[in-house]
Amino acid sequence: MNWTTQSIPSLKGKTAIVTGANSGIGLETARALAAKGANVILACRNSEKASAAQREIENGAGGAKVEAIALNLADLSSIRAFASTFSSKYDRLDILVNNAGVMTPPLTKTTDGFEVQFGGNHLGHFALTGLLLDLLKSTPDSRLVVVSSIAERFGKIDFNNLNAERQYDPMTAYGQSKLANLLFSYELSRRLSAQKSSPLVVAVHPGLTATNLQKNSAISGLLSSFIAQSAAMGALPSLYAATAPGVQSGDYFGPDGFLEIGGYPKKIDSSANSRDTEVAKQLWQVSETLSGVKVG
Repeated sequence: MNWTTQSIPSLKGKTAIVTGANSGIGLETARALAAKGANVILACRNSEKASAAQREIENGAGGAKVEAIALNLADLSSIRAFASTFSSKYDRLDILVNNAGVMTPPLTKTTDGFEVQFGGNHLGHFALTGLLLDLLKSTPDSRLVVVSSIAERFGKIDFNNLNAERQYDPMTAYGQSKLANLLFSYELSRRLSAQKSSPLVVAVHPGLTATNLQKNSAISGLLSSFIAQSAAMGALPSLYAATAPGVQSGDYFGPDGFLEIGGYPKKIDSSANSRDTEVAKQLWQVSETLSGVKVG
């Protein structure tokens, strides 16, 4: 029997953060969590769009508890401000879904000077997780969900060109950032397991999903128009990782269909590069140095 949002247990009393929750997979993830009773924080860069998403979720599910808090993952000061605001309002964090991302834009730098895909997709979430990790650790049965991509399969971490210092190819940079997401999730899982500490750290990819993410890629946009699944289907791996029983730290979930392009959640394998523990350790050290956030 296929796993759907109907399978999500009651989340009443739980608090969840979803980054990039104003559209696409993030919006559908937040909507489903709120519908099951979770108090959901929409962590979004665009406050106007976040407020619209909040109203949409509240109107669709009577009694939904939703709050929008500004978060720009391409700005380390914004990440610190978000973490401070959240921690001042909430004493628990049951679910953190690191969902937000950008895909193949023209060469763009973050506020702090990082290439925006590496800086936002990876470094921003690395810093956010580090700043919220104590709350996750102190919340029983908490989970961190890291959203990667099929693109991690062609990703390679180029430590000499992390921020497009030498050259910039949009898709290469995207693959690097999504591989970095996986390397981080696996390394954090190993470190927390060694400490016998929560949260569960679970990675996912959504397959090929029709969202605004592909707006900068002509090829992805064309493919999406023909074979992509809906954002609601693309959110299922994230929701499964966040709520399903039997999920273990270090797991990786994606769609069960042809080439994992679409379908219902299942446990899958990731690339050999994502399992390279030495690269993961080096990336961790570099990420702490660049972000100024110690994670652990």
